[in-house]
Amino acid sequence: MTRVFSGVKPTGHLTLGNYLGAMRQWAAVDQHRSDALFCVVDLHALTVDHDPARVRRLSRQSASLLLAAGLDPGLCTVFVQSHVDEHARLSYVLECVATDGEMRRMIQYKEKAARERERGGSVRLSLLTYPVLMAADILAYGTDEVPVGHDQTQHVELARDLAVRFNQRYGHTFVVPRATNSAVAARVMNLQEPASKMGKSDDVGPGIVYLLDEPDVVRKKVMRAVTDSGREVVYDREERPGLANLLEILAACTGGEPAELAEAYDSYGALKKDTSEAVVEVLRPVQRRHQELCADPGYVEGVLREGAQKARGMARPTVDAAYRAIGLLPPVNAAR
Repeated sequence: MTRVFSGVKPTGHLTLGNYLGAMRQWAAVDQHRSDALFCVVDLHALTVDHDPARVRRLSRQSASLLLAAGLDPGLCTVFVQSHVDEHARLSYVLECVATDGEMRRMIQYKEKAARERERGGSVRLSLLTYPVLMAADILAYGTDEVPVGHDQTQHVELARDLAVRFNQRYGHTFVVPRATNSAVAARVMNLQEPASKMGKSDDVGPGIVYLLDEPDVVRKKVMRAVTDSGREVVYDREERPGLANLLEILAACTGGEPAELAEAYDSYGALKKDTSEAVVEVLRPVQRRHQELCADPGYVEGVLREGAQKARGMARPTVDAAYRAIGLLPPVNAAR
């Protein structure tokens, strides 16, 4: 079967964008058609200033929401990145293959480093090198496909480059992965700033619908969404980004097409009302299941424990092979 790997970073509460752009696809399609692994990538949350207790809390919440969204541990592997040592083991080896120039060309590094400097903070080395850790996340499992948002495609390209370079220099060790993107609502935008992604790491939330927002909060945020000048409801991502964002969200929630949905509305208010109700209904079963999981923390812990054990067994042979290929001496007790 095709091997799929993807993950969520516990730097903030998961959003409608995370669900419509990734999690729902993972549950509805990927876990059924492939040998799929889904990971809470908590090591990546350490690349910026953070509260340790909050990272732990959001890691638990993210794992619970992955399960609430429909991931079935009987069909896929759900685990936490830091519970599997092979990620960190392989990351260093790949750092010895990557170049400084490659890291500094990463668009997200440039953007995040600039924001950190604007705040007067220092830029952590891990922010520069974390795309290599992401490559290790992918390559450790012989991943064929990585379902990601468009903003992460560059990182998957780096993983491909590192896999090819390693294979050429040290012998064939890694599968060369490819990025896959959802066709509809792959990138849900901020309701107040439709030129920006609905990101979970943002500090303020008027334009962000979180998966655990109460229904009335969801309705208020959608009804206050920024639209565009003019009165006609048309789908035009370039000229009418705010309106297009609402139409894409409604399409993702109802299964329609944005351009066709636009023809059914003659006012922004009606579109916002229908979109808000559609979002509430999409989130309702996720929130209900999340409440059930919160009442049974032992179940979630068991899923993560078994998931890490399974993931460890899948990753270790590849990482051990990479260690041998690059020239590292096997442990004495493993020598023949």
